Amino acid sequence: LRYLADCCRGSATSFTFTRGAASAVVGGSVGATLGNSLLDSSSSAAPSAAGSPAPSSSRSSSNPISMGGGGAVEANAAHSFDYDMVVIGGGSGGLAASKEAAKLGKKVACLDFVTPSPQGTKWGLGGTCVNVGCIPKKLMHQAGILGEGFSDARAYGWNVPEPGSENAIKHDWPNMVNAIQDHIGSLNWGYKTALRDNGVTYINAKGKLLDAHTIECTKKNGSTSTVTAQTIVIAVGGRPAYPGVEGDKECCLTSDDIFSLDTPPGKTLCIGASYISLETAGFLNALGYDTTVMARSIFLRGFDQEIAEHIAGYMERQGVKMVRRCSPKKFEKVKDESGADKIKVTYTNSDYGFDVEMLFDTVIVATGRRADTVNLGLEAAGVEFDGKIGKIPVNEFEQTNVANIFAIGDVLESRQELTPVAIKAGTLLARRLYGKGTRKMDYNLVATTVFTPLEYGCTGYSEEDAIEKFGKDNIESYISYLKPLEWTMNHAEHNGQAVREENVCFMKILTNKADNERVVGFHYCGPNAGEITQGIAVAVKVGCTKFDLDETVGIHPTVAEEMTILDVTKASGLDAKKKGC
Repeated sequence: LRYLADCCRGSATSFTFTRGAASAVVGGSVGATLGNSLLDSSSSAAPSAAGSPAPSSSRSSSNPISMGGGGAVEANAAHSFDYDMVVIGGGSGGLAASKEAAKLGKKVACLDFVTPSPQGTKWGLGGTCVNVGCIPKKLMHQAGILGEGFSDARAYGWNVPEPGSENAIKHDWPNMVNAIQDHIGSLNWGYKTALRDNGVTYINAKGKLLDAHTIECTKKNGSTSTVTAQTIVIAVGGRPAYPGVEGDKECCLTSDDIFSLDTPPGKTLCIGASYISLETAGFLNALGYDTTVMARSIFLRGFDQEIAEHIAGYMERQGVKMVRRCSPKKFEKVKDESGADKIKVTYTNSDYGFDVEMLFDTVIVATGRRADTVNLGLEAAGVEFDGKIGKIPVNEFEQTNVANIFAIGDVLESRQELTPVAIKAGTLLARRLYGKGTRKMDYNLVATTVFTPLEYGCTGYSEEDAIEKFGKDNIESYISYLKPLEWTMNHAEHNGQAVREENVCFMKILTNKADNERVVGFHYCGPNAGEITQGIAVAVKVGCTKFDLDETVGIHPTVAEEMTILDVTKASGLDAKKKGC
């Protein structure tokens, strides 16, 4: 850099600086300015579309690049590519990056194409969250909550017919699905309009990298074309993984299919212990379908295991059958004794090794997801990735090992697969590349919620991870079991089980005693978990302590106020069940 700076200061000639295949050109008096900038910023420069300059023997004349705030190189170098940025993937992160870059004056294209699932399901612009994830999942979860609420309504004086009676309220699956798909369709259209309004070129084609700057675009009819870009952002997300046993793709649905299923699912098996499996089983059970979950090992891997078992136990008591320590071996399409179409599932018990056969109307596989990088051409562009799960490793600036190629969202290795994470990462990336932004995405202390029947919101460490990180002697666990006031009126039972169980909701706050009892983990099971967790997530993010929570006056009567009055620790052995209001 010092040699380069000296050359720039003393020459009226333009120099081209290159890294990989990206280039930027400076010269004359501008070169002198850049020479000083290079020395000033060499220790702190963030990666950019142009990468870190290095001397080249070629010479030309063009407009200079400029240095963004905080030493980040602004990718304003003149180039001969078709676009400043091309984003491959029209999900939450890709759309955010595209629109933000266009707002900053760049020429941007966004490629999006959905390869149909093995069952033939496809959808529009917007990615997983909008089409086959967060949005339809929460709407179906809400449908289940409304159904459970009829029991509460009777306790509050509403003349709601009893289940099983002649006038019992029945759920209309096709009507629900049509309404949800209509809403999703409106969102798809809104995203297209937003791209157009922001000046982003939308290309409905599957992108494949031919090299670090060239993308082959294949449309639905098979026709191909190519585009080039100075900067490429990979935001292709992920797709459901299959267990790899006989008949899985022929017989099973995934989360790609269930939300647009035309006919009621009937007796359903959800395979997997993931949040997708438990969420799906939860709303299907609440809608009245015979539902079973098959889990190979622990529930909700990566989450607090005390909470995970609490959720699984609640679901089991509410009617979901749990088949534990078992794995599918084979799936077959068969007819039952009445001639109806069924899926025969053969599965193996892991503890004892014997096989069992069961018949279901629908089987949903939720055993994990794989980054959608197959046939993306990463090898041709020289981008490193995990061949097994397709994930792409990046540095702290979402930059791959190829200087001008970045990646965001679910495709990333060791990052949260969450829509808000992808959106924020995409927005910040565009600002660093083309504005004066210097902020990096902070992947720490990201809150989330699992929309199981007993919702689960959390931020920070699980108890297991907190103990591993800070040491068992330094972690204090404050706990409380409680029942929301709204549930106290309902004393009904279903199949001998209380509809609204006593003290079934659970709150846990983890503190680090070695750091002034700073809150390092928050966990809550109960209604409105997302709304409650979002609030405390801000406090945890800025480093609140147990004292701060204790000093806060709660809002009464709410579940959330419990976080301000927690005083029973797990270590004390005292009864943590809430008494009174």
